[in-house]
Amino acid sequence: MLPELKIQPLRYVLAIIDTGGFHAAARQLHRTQPAISMAVRELERQLGEPLFEKGSKATLTPFGDYCLPRFRELITQHDRLSRELAAQVHQQDGHVDMAAVPSVASRLMPHLLNDFIQRYPALRVSLQDGNADFVRQLVVSGDVELGLTSLWQQDAELSFTPLMRDSVGVVCRDDHPLAERHSLNWEELQGQVLIRNGTSRLLEGTEAEPLLSQSAFDISNMISLTAMLVAGIGITTLPRLAFAEEYERLRFIPLKDPWVERELGLLRLGNRSLSPAAQAMEAFVIETLGERPISEVGR
Repeated sequence: MLPELKIQPLRYVLAIIDTGGFHAAARQLHRTQPAISMAVRELERQLGEPLFEKGSKATLTPFGDYCLPRFRELITQHDRLSRELAAQVHQQDGHVDMAAVPSVASRLMPHLLNDFIQRYPALRVSLQDGNADFVRQLVVSGDVELGLTSLWQQDAELSFTPLMRDSVGVVCRDDHPLAERHSLNWEELQGQVLIRNGTSRLLEGTEAEPLLSQSAFDISNMISLTAMLVAGIGITTLPRLAFAEEYERLRFIPLKDPWVERELGLLRLGNRSLSPAAQAMEAFVIETLGERPISEVGR
């Protein structure tokens, strides 16, 4: 039967060798000499061989010589693992894998990640971006622990924490007849060249749903969609966060009738615990985004 080694007696053996005797080891370890001797004798009993020569203060037997470097190696590995685990628990080390929809990745994540790393400088973050379905798939597969996204439908295996609401508007070029309007209703969009995109399904189930069937184009890539809009080929509907404000020629007009919005939040597996690093990220995102109105996003 294999002996079950405890770490503390092994430390006693190393201290005896390093300090030159049982009494010196006891002083260094703040233990009594009888307690050190008793622990060593119990270790020798478990191993089935003496570690120290009889009558010698700190002379190892041949078996003791064999054990000593192995004891050091085991204690070194034990202490390294203890430090790593403690660092994980206290968010002093670790890695967070997460994903976000493109609008969140470009508008929210730069500031959020910068502030997060300022608070947790030892943690590392990997971020992927894609549409809501892509983010959901990564979370379900376990490839990422957290997703910042909108939830299209409830899922029993997922947990979604709502953080903010993002209203939908109409995006067009600055010389479009609608560009100077302060708000629009869906009937005013009939007859327009509508470019459908990945967020257009937000209109499903609303009065504006008929617009989807008359869309001339369906473009999911935001770069391509923006190019079409800048070229004046048509108009589209987008959540405000997804609107590319850096394009001076584009305008965002709120859609007031019907009022349509998406709910953004944190997505994670509901039946699986987060790593300590991901726990820190989850708490930080909720603290940061849960208190900020959509008008302050990205500032």
